[in-house]
Amino acid sequence: MDTATPAVTAALHDGTSVVAESSRVDARRHGELLLPAVDRVLAEAGVKLAAVTGLVVGVGPGPYTGLRVGLVTATTFASALGIPVHGVCTLDGLAWASGLDGPFVVATDARRKEVYWARYDDARTRATDAAVDRPDDIAEQVAGLPAVGAGAVLYPDAFPDARGPEHVSAGALAGLAAERLRAGADFLPPQPLYLRRPDAQVPKNYKVVTPK
Repeated sequence: MDTATPAVTAALHDGTSVVAESSRVDARRHGELLLPAVDRVLAEAGVKLAAVTGLVVGVGPGPYTGLRVGLVTATTFASALGIPVHGVCTLDGLAWASGLDGPFVVATDARRKEVYWARYDDARTRATDAAVDRPDDIAEQVAGLPAVGAGAVLYPDAFPDARGPEHVSAGALAGLAAERLRAGADFLPPQPLYLRRPDAQVPKNYKVVTPK
């Protein structure tokens, strides 16, 4: 599952291929949409949650509110079922789904006129750490490279060769994780990759009212 972008996406994977998948793009309803998506996927596959042997969750980067929905859900399921949960960078899922075999960029919308982004050598190899920047500030670093993701589509001046997919899919995330499991690769912990402070903060210099 992944809620790091406007896509609320869940899938069931059998280790070889996607069995069922549900995705909906809605940046404001992650909390409402994720559990129904999980229910639809399990129902379509004819599988009970208790049969699941492992969980894969996108850890971002992404906005605070949406990202934590998927992470909390995944870790809660894992704790209740006694199964492992594997964290995967959301940008890696988009890169894997692109199928590109040369250098390219993945960029998602970070709001505030910024993008979350990273460079890749190919669909399976990230060349840089994920970062958050204004598109104009990284134009020289990404010049001439194909770009995948909704962030690239939003800023065509910086990413003139934008292409799909725009949003991550849980099926792609699971497919990548299955490859990594077979290879014995390490995973990220199921903790949020924010890259910056959350949008919602406690107001400064607020007035304290005490009873008389």
